[in-house]
Formats: sequence, structure tokens, C-alpha cells
Amino acid sequence: MIGLRDRKRRDTHARIQGEALRLFMTHGFEAVTLDQIAEAAGVSRRSLFHYFASKEEMALSAKVEIGPRLAQAVARRPADESLLDMAEAALTEMAQDFQGPEARALARLISTTPALEAGDHAKYAALETTLAAAMAERSGRAADDAEIVVVAAAAIAIMRHATDAWLAADDSRGPEVFGHALFAALRRAARG
Repeated sequence: MIGLRDRKRRDTHARIQGEALRLFMTHGFEAVTLDQIAEAAGVSRRSLFHYFASKEEMALSAKVEIGPRLAQAVARRPADESLLDMAEAALTEMAQDFQGPEARALARLISTTPALEAGDHAKYAALETTLAAAMAERSGRAADDAEIVVVAAAAIAIMRHATDAWLAADDSRGPEVFGHALFAALRRAARG
């Protein structure tokens, strides 16, 4: 059971994150100040730093759950499934949680804000490691197995390019549509 103190801390964290994202989407990342975020969240500026190390962390924190969700999606896959199928299915499942106009607006904000790009690239590197570890565990292979490493790297590259294509298309399709097309292209290329 979560105690009152922990619940208040979690609620304050969520409120700061929500208000920061709302302000970033409305005014742009660079235009929003820490004082504006603190005022909107009903906390002091100093209190912000008890929850987030920086404004960049506030913007990127909405994607913190991607790694654990990806690992959970891999864990639900059949252990004898091909690694490429496992990665594609897990990424497709995870993509279901990141759709709609708000997810697209956040992805666009991150991709068009230079101050957020480095953190976004670091996220992809961490996801590659997470995916490799999850596939290794699920398939019973070593995390440094060459096939695990190559499939994880290719799958996360596909995720990155699918996200870019999804943002460029700006229509009602989800990012998984672009991911499926890119996985198909990889399979065609592998057949030579």
C-alpha cells in the first residue's frame, strides 16, 4: 500500500510533468520558463528540482515508461519466436500506448527542439540495450549474442525512422504502420 507521503509526491510529480508538457505544447519548449511551470503546477521553483533535474527532463519524462513497456511486451512473446518477429511484435504492441494527437505533438516537440534531441538520442541507445536484454532473456540467449545485438540495433533504428515517417505523414495512421513497412523492407534486403 502506498502511504500518503508517497502518494502526494507522485501526484506532485505528475502535476509538474503535466503542466510543463501543456506549457511546452502551447508556447514551445524554449519560450517556457521554470517560473511559469512552477506557477502552473502550484509549487515553488525550488520544489521543481526535487522532482526534475532540468526542463529537458520534464519534457522527456513522458517517455520514461517506454523501456519497461518494451521489455514487458517482449516478455509476452513466444520464447521460440524469431528474434525479428519478436522485436517487431513488441514494438507494435508498445506503439499502441503512444498514439493520438498528444503523443504526436510530444514527439514533434522533441524532434524539433535542439535542446531535447540529445536526450532523445540517448533514449534510443538505452532502448537498444533494453530490447537486447529482454530478447536475450526471453529467448534464453546471451545478451551479447550477435543475432540479439544486430536485431536490437535494427529494430530501434526502425523505431526511430518509423517515428520520423509518422510525424512527416501527419495523418491518422499510427507509427506502427510505418514500422511494419520498414521491417518488411529489412526482410526483403536480408533475402538479397
